[in-house]
Amino acid sequence: MNKNIEKLKELVNSSDNIVFFGGAGVSTESGIPDFRSAGGLYSERTKSNYTPEEILSHSFFMYNTKDFYDFYRSKMIYRDAKPNAAHIALARLEETGKLKAVITQNIDGLHQLAGSKNVLELHGSMHRNYCMSCHSFYNLEYIINSEDIPRCSCGGIVKPDVVLYEESLDMDLMDKAVSYIANADVLIVGGTSLVVYPAAGLVRYYRGNKLVLINKSSTQYDDRAYLLINDSIGESLKSVVQ
Repeated sequence: MNKNIEKLKELVNSSDNIVFFGGAGVSTESGIPDFRSAGGLYSERTKSNYTPEEILSHSFFMYNTKDFYDFYRSKMIYRDAKPNAAHIALARLEETGKLKAVITQNIDGLHQLAGSKNVLELHGSMHRNYCMSCHSFYNLEYIINSEDIPRCSCGGIVKPDVVLYEESLDMDLMDKAVSYIANADVLIVGGTSLVVYPAAGLVRYYRGNKLVLINKSSTQYDDRAYLLINDSIGESLKSVVQ
């Protein structure tokens, strides 16, 4: 076990107020591409020549709904993805009472599938879908199995409960995330480039001195980190709970 992992294990063992904040990099080890790396989702052009960021916007959804769903089904949904070592380790830490919350930018639901209970999904979840007219709920299977544009029994369009570009985050959820981070003893941040705001700005609310960054690339908060680990999130967290 290398020195950084030993330090992380010591931090975890000595704390019962840990918060984890994660991004797309947490799920790459489950086979789900991230967004901004060289081979990520945003590095490619679509057949329609729109960028993924344009397609994943509120206005595109409203005016090009069929094209949105063609992209969404083919590029955003990974129904066979399973929780990896990071998801499982975090669920175990919560079970022991050490981890108070998982705050995630991911919409894949893998934290819950691994057994985590207190998960704050800042960007929503693909597993929740609602009719824009009557607000009836539909699961992910309904979206996958629908032809073209998913429609409710009332005739309304069904929209994923995910935060698209041009849409606001749930401020009640953000306030809750701020509270967890501000009161944490140890804040572990993993798999996020910390460039997408307002979520990336959450780190500045941390008042402690035990900020742990687990990321393969550098971030704007590297110089603030008590512990910096440029390695696999899954392997790093797995070593801590073994």
